[in-house]
Amino acid sequence: MKTYPDCIPCFLRQSLEAARLVSDDPAFHEKILRRALIIASKMDYSSPPPAMGRDIHRLICSLSGVEDPYHQAKVRSNEYILGLLPKLRKQVAESEDPFQTALRFAVAGNVIDFGVKIDLSESDIENALHQCLEAELDEEVINLFREALKNATSILYAGDNAGEIVFDRLFIETIQEVLGVSEITFAVRGVPILNDATLEDARQAGLHEVAEVISNGSDAPGNLLPDCSPQFHERLQRADLIISKGQGNYETLSELPQETYFLLKAKCAVIAREVGVREGDLCVIRKAGETESSAAGTRSN
Repeated sequence: MKTYPDCIPCFLRQSLEAARLVSDDPAFHEKILRRALIIASKMDYSSPPPAMGRDIHRLICSLSGVEDPYHQAKVRSNEYILGLLPKLRKQVAESEDPFQTALRFAVAGNVIDFGVKIDLSESDIENALHQCLEAELDEEVINLFREALKNATSILYAGDNAGEIVFDRLFIETIQEVLGVSEITFAVRGVPILNDATLEDARQAGLHEVAEVISNGSDAPGNLLPDCSPQFHERLQRADLIISKGQGNYETLSELPQETYFLLKAKCAVIAREVGVREGDLCVIRKAGETESSAAGTRSN
């Protein structure tokens, strides 16, 4: 996916928010914004948006000396969702369709995105969980996903944010138990960026207990393929099914040849237009593999 002019104000807002996390100095905030504007002016619009996010956050970390401005917020997000996990497991187990309930929770978890809303509250998360259970989702797409998981021999699951990955853990536990899914590789970021999950965050959330967790080797808020590690590319080539969480992963993985299911909340007008949904919708989007001639998608009402 390419970058659109509408993406630029979002990057500038992220720059200022991150600058304020690492410093109280208004002069530093101004310096970051001015340098971010220079980066934006030189941006290659044919590149995915995470390329600019990577460059701006490299700048902030370099000038501030703070490697992970969102570290404490990520820890708190993981801890909060881990606290909900017993209740969520019970809700999934007692539901009429555990696969679909766990899937809906996984989609709802994508609301935990500090690149979009840094002051996310616990009530925001609770509202997303309620919304996902009430949303109208296309049963055909859900059933296609169910069958694809049953038939897959190697799955690459591209994770997104800390906190959210606890919902991914619940979904993986469920598909292993209900569908007998075995080989799953869960990919996280190689270096801290926004509140995206790293190996440290994945271990805190217990992902290593249900999947092989690898680093993608990149410091972009997505999977910029030229930046990704040989290990990530090897797993990507081997996978016959991709699960992609969040907007950044959609922006960087939307042209893969494999059958791919994108689970996300459309948090901005650009993504909503791109995938054909309304802004704010919780989405399960299917992109057919190269051997198929069509793709299907779904949205919430």
